[in-house]
Amino acid sequence: MTEMTESVGKPENGGGARKGRGGERQAPPWLPRVFLGLAVAAVVGALVIALRPQPVSVDLAPVSAVVVAGLLPWILLGVHMAFRIREPRSLVVSTAGGKWPSVSVIIPARNEVANLPRLLGSLAAQDYPDYEVILVDDGSDDGTGELARGTPPGNARRIHVVDGQPLPEGWFGKPWACHQGAEEATGRILLFTDADTYHAPELLRAAVLGFQEDEAQALSLVGRQEMETFGERLVQPQLFTLLGLRFPRMDQHLPREKWEGAIANGQYIMVAREAYEAMGGHAAVRGEVVEDLRLAQELVRGGFRLTLRRAEELFSTRMYTSLRELVNGWTKNLAMGARQSAGWWGGLALPGMVMFLLVMWVLPPVVLLASLAGVAGPSTDGVMVWSGVATLFSATIWAGAYHRFQAPIWMAVLFPLGALVTVFIALRSAMRGEGRIEWKGRRYREGVVVEGGDS
Repeated sequence: MTEMTESVGKPENGGGARKGRGGERQAPPWLPRVFLGLAVAAVVGALVIALRPQPVSVDLAPVSAVVVAGLLPWILLGVHMAFRIREPRSLVVSTAGGKWPSVSVIIPARNEVANLPRLLGSLAAQDYPDYEVILVDDGSDDGTGELARGTPPGNARRIHVVDGQPLPEGWFGKPWACHQGAEEATGRILLFTDADTYHAPELLRAAVLGFQEDEAQALSLVGRQEMETFGERLVQPQLFTLLGLRFPRMDQHLPREKWEGAIANGQYIMVAREAYEAMGGHAAVRGEVVEDLRLAQELVRGGFRLTLRRAEELFSTRMYTSLRELVNGWTKNLAMGARQSAGWWGGLALPGMVMFLLVMWVLPPVVLLASLAGVAGPSTDGVMVWSGVATLFSATIWAGAYHRFQAPIWMAVLFPLGALVTVFIALRSAMRGEGRIEWKGRRYREGVVVEGGDS
């Protein structure tokens, strides 16, 4: 195992890229074969329609060509998702000895008493020789701080509770809590994690090992998303698939000049203290709603090596417990995240997303139903074939996506409903923008807290 060197925390020379290792495909192994079979069937079906004897005087050969051409977006998208999207490499659990740097686990927590027993219990059981847990009680009124203070540290050196200070002007709540936790931390590595997460006992050791193997200054994990309600299972895969389409090569770290394409999962961000302090820490993202995305961008822009790893067997998160929570949570993040990650095209990101969702996932089944009802207009055969095959392609794509995120595969038939809910969230997020943000009992207007600042 590679030991932690004194250069950890220093930017790479010129921010140059190193060759990434091969990633893991997002789609299950059967999806490419099924999808290509459907593509062949679509072409054959269009030819059969064109060549069969017709009692009408309409020449269907041009119609068939239009049908095949009209299916190209779904064919190309399916091939892209099946063959081009790569996920991060998985963490490796190892019991090998080595030099283990001290780690400070920092948890921003506001009214998290329902989540803390599971979280703190899992952190106290980490199989790691030198770590501390710091929980920042960010103005909770449900006993979060008291519960944390009464939790035995287990294998940790300590569980230290910081009583959060009132929110300063220009700061959002989570960056401020993380900033206070970092100031109290003593470790060489800082780990920022959320209160709604679960950490298997081997996770911290495996993450530090991955951190060292990648010669990284920052590492973020993609864990398993726990989804228990119908709304979560319907909508979460849709939103995570959009993230996969925007960030298709999570297996590679980005060079400095491509910093706008960087991403991190705020549920688990590990960063060398030197790198964190050099890029300005959470003070550099104090006014950001989607602070994890901006933190990743600032690290990469500063020339620091950020890598992502999969850890679904070791790390999980229950982001939301209801459809209402889900809608509110993604409303806060979606519009700002889309703009932040789109660079010069930021103003077009959300309208483009809405158009994509409506055309790719809603239009075909609507047209198919209209054709079956006899209201599709002329050339009904061609319209029905196009809409039917496009809907079948879409269902196949979503079967792979729902399977990937461990949601029931039968929910793929409800993909138009999931897309419509996602469109609603996107429009709601766009209408609110930065002018009206609500989360965890706080309300912000134009970046200023107007309620729940705990002053």
